[in-house]
Amino acid sequence: MIKKTAVCLVSCSVLKDELLRLVKEGSIDANLVFVSKYFHVDYDQVEKNLRKVLESVTKSFGGKVVLVYGDLCLGPNGEMIKLAKEYGVVKVDAVNCVDCQLGGKGVSLDADPEHNLMFMGPGMVEFFSHMKQQLLKEGFDEVAFAGMFSGIKGFVLLDTCGNADKLKRELLESGINVPILETRQIGTEGVKRVVLEAIEKATSHS
Repeated sequence: MIKKTAVCLVSCSVLKDELLRLVKEGSIDANLVFVSKYFHVDYDQVEKNLRKVLESVTKSFGGKVVLVYGDLCLGPNGEMIKLAKEYGVVKVDAVNCVDCQLGGKGVSLDADPEHNLMFMGPGMVEFFSHMKQQLLKEGFDEVAFAGMFSGIKGFVLLDTCGNADKLKRELLESGINVPILETRQIGTEGVKRVVLEAIEKATSHS
């Protein structure tokens, strides 16, 4: 499974579809290690499991390690940046996974200045569909779940892998009653750019 490459990407699996595609087409030459996106309901679970993976990869992998997580994925106070420094790895320049998909450097903040949109790529569609089923099992009702989206005007679907129709169908079948306002055909260029910039930074410093 482990190939001989100079770089290992440790990423949230919310970007799995995009990264697998980029590696398959030869745009990125790297090992891929994914941490489950389903931990994202709890910062402590994200940190606990991410630390396990970073401990293992930084000890066993001979090349450079790049962390594909946003600044905000462990909390609002730079926790992910501190974690990257603690393990001596380079982190992508992005605030969250949507920012990665849009090219990083906080561009997603400008894309939603009123904070009333929710951008949904393939990984996030799966995440919320799964989360709904889990919450219903734990005793949440439909009204309580709908309340989680009460401040949202609607979804903006990010078609990164050319499967917008499938994503729309999955959202409809999930029963998340939030309108899809727009579909943006953005491809994998944003993820590619932010990851290649981080790889360049990691490999240019010995």
